[in-house]
Amino acid sequence: MSVTLPARNIEVTDLPRPAARVHFGVFYAGVGPGVDWADADAVNQIDFEAFRRVAQVAERGLFDAFFFGEGLRLREHFGRLIELNVAGRPDAQVALAAIAAVTSRIGIVATQNATYHEPHDLARRLASLDVLSDGRAAWNIVTTVNEWTGENFRRGGWVAAADRYRHAEENVRLVRAIWDATNEHNAASSRDAERWGAAAGELPGDGDFADVRVTATVPRSPQGHPVLFQAGDSDGGRDLAARQADVIFSRHVDLEDALSFAADVRRRVKTAGRSADDVLILPGGTITLGATQSEADEKARNQQQLTWTDQHVVQFVEKSYGGPLPDLDPDGPLPHEDPTIDKIGVEGGTVGHYRTPKHIVDGWRELSTQHGLSSVRELVLHLSAEHSHVGTPSAIAEKLSLAVRSGAYDGINLHLAHVPNGLDDVVNHLVPALQERGAYPTKYTGTTLRDHLGIRTPRTRR
Repeated sequence: MSVTLPARNIEVTDLPRPAARVHFGVFYAGVGPGVDWADADAVNQIDFEAFRRVAQVAERGLFDAFFFGEGLRLREHFGRLIELNVAGRPDAQVALAAIAAVTSRIGIVATQNATYHEPHDLARRLASLDVLSDGRAAWNIVTTVNEWTGENFRRGGWVAAADRYRHAEENVRLVRAIWDATNEHNAASSRDAERWGAAAGELPGDGDFADVRVTATVPRSPQGHPVLFQAGDSDGGRDLAARQADVIFSRHVDLEDALSFAADVRRRVKTAGRSADDVLILPGGTITLGATQSEADEKARNQQQLTWTDQHVVQFVEKSYGGPLPDLDPDGPLPHEDPTIDKIGVEGGTVGHYRTPKHIVDGWRELSTQHGLSSVRELVLHLSAEHSHVGTPSAIAEKLSLAVRSGAYDGINLHLAHVPNGLDDVVNHLVPALQERGAYPTKYTGTTLRDHLGIRTPRTRR
């Protein structure tokens, strides 16, 4: 098979992974841009019915994992709660324990903060979720850049990226040591006291956790211990993933860009002393399907218009300008002046945090000129569409098959535009198109999340 990448006339010949299959996860979003919560069929985001419906449809579609975000504090914009995002999120592990009870195969991924959660608590709760779900749990490791989250933990103030990632790696190392120290005897009955009994003794921490002494109390699950996901895109995030993670989330969906990202990640994985294929890559993205390309394009435009309200559009721009823009017309041009701040405020989250505001706005102006975008709204919709796959089931199946078989990435972590019905088209139409191409499983072949992902059981310290 030979495919040309038009941007640089690069030809992908004899795809390096001709038998690779697409992996799907689903990200359950909170209120915010990109989700049409105002639709008449939408379900309250914290109703258990919404969780159940999405997870069970995903399992019917043989998805690898149901991915749940974490919200340790309500989101703010210039010191005030964002009016369209005030509902917050339930605790990830509590919600996923309930999901585990109404599903049987799909993996359950809990985002848990390595800056604010303690390793002994993380290890016990995540291992409990893993054991009680028969080996379907995972930990998505995040560090959180904003300063206001820390106030909920008496640790207010911004933490530099290098310090956050150093602290996170020390946290992960201790969590893994706790998991590895547990009694490896897996009894036939969960009522067997020995299964929940003595561990390998007291474990000392190091670095920021030098004064920690832990005795593990939860046994290994059928998959060994929870799978580790990591979502950082900075150098520190990529290095952490290369050393510790089984799966890395990314923002790189364009084929050429994704191939470059994959090469960088695999180089770092090998430098860390691991096999290059030890870490799977799952970019986030949306999928919009139609019977024809024009129908899919129209559906995508309608979804964008519904989910990107005037307030969301204005707030998106205000973050990079560092202050309110009360006179900004979402259907007018970008402000003529440059941002007056040197860096994005840490309350803005991680997106764009590693670029200067002027660099971001200059890029917006260049994009607007290049693509004929005459308004702020058109610019924001163009930017939000960069992570979208829009087309017929056949066309998207070909696109994803090429991506995974060329080694650009291993699948997609799907963001939903609608809850709870946003997966129906993918499961009913795209999954069969992928199966016809031999690029998607026709049944679950294992019982654990590691089985679904095709990653090895972790080795213990012994």
